[in-house]
Amino acid sequence: MTSWRTKLLPPLLAIVFAVLLSAIALIISGADPLQAYGTMIGQMFKGSTSVDTVNLATVYYLSGLAVAIGFQMNLFNIGVEGQYRFAAVVAAIAGGAMQLPPVIHVLAILVVAVVAGMAYAAIPAILKVTRGVSEVISTIMLNAIVAGIIAFLINADQFGVQTGNNIGTRVIEPSGRIPGIPLGSGTLFGFVFIAAIVGGAYWFMLNRTRFGFELKASGESTTAAAAGGVNAKKMTLIAMLLSGGVAGLVAMPELLGRDYTYGITATQMYGFTGIAVALLGRNHPGGIALGALLWAFLDTSAVSLEQINVSKEIATIMQGIIVLSVVVAYEIVRRADLAAEQRRVGRALAGRKGSSVSEGGAV
Repeated sequence: MTSWRTKLLPPLLAIVFAVLLSAIALIISGADPLQAYGTMIGQMFKGSTSVDTVNLATVYYLSGLAVAIGFQMNLFNIGVEGQYRFAAVVAAIAGGAMQLPPVIHVLAILVVAVVAGMAYAAIPAILKVTRGVSEVISTIMLNAIVAGIIAFLINADQFGVQTGNNIGTRVIEPSGRIPGIPLGSGTLFGFVFIAAIVGGAYWFMLNRTRFGFELKASGESTTAAAAGGVNAKKMTLIAMLLSGGVAGLVAMPELLGRDYTYGITATQMYGFTGIAVALLGRNHPGGIALGALLWAFLDTSAVSLEQINVSKEIATIMQGIIVLSVVVAYEIVRRADLAAEQRRVGRALAGRKGSSVSEGGAV
C-alpha cells in the first residue's frame, strides 16, 4: 500500500538527516555550517554557475535514467560508465568523419551513440541470459577495458588528431552541433530539451505500455512474471540494451554542445554518479531530475567553500550523506508503513472474530 507517508516523508526526512549530518561534518572541520550553506547557495547567483549547474545536471540526468532502467528490472548496470565512454568515442569519430546537412548530421551522430551504447551493453546482457554471469562483474570489467579501447582509437595512427599537447578525435563540423541558448554569462545546452524528451519517454514506457508493466513485474519477481507468461531472459536482454542505449547519450550534451571532439582527457565518472542520482530519484524521472540538479549544485558550488577556508571536498561528504540519508529514510518509512498496515489488519481480524463469537452465543 502506497500512502502519503511513503511518498512525502522519505525525502523530507532525508533532507533533515542530510542537513544535520552535513552540519556536524562542517563543525568537525572547524567551519560554520550556516556560513558554508549560505556561501554555496550564494555561488549559484554568481557568473554562469546556475547555467553550468543545469548543464551538468543534464548529463547526470541521462546517466541516472540509464541506471534506472536497469534497476526496474532488478539489474545493477554499473557499466553505464563504460557504455557512455565507448559510445562517446565512436560517435565522435563518426561525427567528425561525416559531411551531412544540419539536423540530419546531428541525428546520425545520436543514432551512432545509441547503437554503440547498446552494443557495449549487449556483452554483459548476453553473458547474463546465456551463462548466468553477474552483470556487476562483467560490467566492471568492461569499464576497465573501455579505457584501452579509447586509448587505441584516439591515437595518431588511428583516428586521433594532435592539437597542441592534447589528442582527440576530429572536430565535428557545425552542421553536427546542437546550438545552445545564451543565458546571462553562460550558454545552456540545447540538449536539455532532448534529455527531457528521453525522460518523458521513459515515464510513458513504464506507466503506459505493456512492456513497462512486464519490465516492472519481472523486476519484482521473475518467477511470478514467468507464471504470467513473461519471458524473464528476454526482458533482461531488452532492459540492458535500453539502458546501454540511453547511456550512449550521456556524453552527447558536452560533445555536441561544447567540446565537439572527444579526447583522452574527457571527463569521466558520469556513469557512477548516475547510480547515486537514480537512487536519489527512486527511479522516477521527476525524482531523478531533482537528484541530478542537487548533485550538480553541490559539484558546481563546492569551489565557493574555499573562499571561507573550507575544503571543497566537504561537498563530496555531503553527497555521500545525502545518498545514505535517502536510503535510510525510505527504509524507516517503509517499515513504519508496513507495521501500521499490519496493525490495521490485526484490528480488522479481531473485530471480525468478535462478531462471529457474538453471533454464535446468540444462536
